[in-house]
Amino acid sequence: MRTEFELTREGDDFVARLDPAQANALHEALSYARRGDATDAYLKVLLGADRGVVDGLVQRLSGPRTEPLDVRLRPEELHVVLSALTNAAAHFVTADGLFSQEPFLIRLGFYRENFDALALAIVNAAYRAYEAQADEVTE
Repeated sequence: MRTEFELTREGDDFVARLDPAQANALHEALSYARRGDATDAYLKVLLGADRGVVDGLVQRLSGPRTEPLDVRLRPEELHVVLSALTNAAAHFVTADGLFSQEPFLIRLGFYRENFDALALAIVNAAYRAYEAQADEVTE
């Protein structure tokens, strides 16, 4: 998976340019968090949003892709996708407290390192987008 992440600001929102693997990784992370028994209260703790927001993101990121996808995200939605990526590994810890890579890979279709790299790329891209906006204001 490509670890570069394109994120630009449009007003208060962000526009993310996702390659097909990135869109799929975000979809898998959100779908896993959203699984059938997830209540609104659980999702608010886990991701900072209720099922409606999560379901909307899952829908926007669903489907097979061969081309890049531009997705408009409110700041709180960007937080939701970042949270989904960063908390996924916590669900694959063994009884002795060790991370279990194989079940993670089987269920989510990616290595943990892919999720971690994508999360870091989102953080860095958001920082650059805010810096660029601040530079525009001071010019």
